[in-house]
Amino acid sequence: MCRNIRKLRTPDGAPTNEELTDAALQFVRKISGYRQPSRANEEAFDGAVAEIADASRRMFDRLVIRV
Repeated sequence: MCRNIRKLRTPDGAPTNEELTDAALQFVRKISGYRQPSRANEEAFDGAVAEIADASRRMFDRLVIRV
């Protein structure tokens, strides 16, 4: 589906909040079909980006990294 989404998990550590937000924005753009939502859809669009970024942060905080 999103061939150009890059892996954010690296040996250097967890991704930054900015990286997570950028990835969430790319995902929401892809699934919604909007590059920029209309004013009527802006709140839903931005809310989805924030929720996905937050869920991604929680996931990275819980991942067990084996060295």
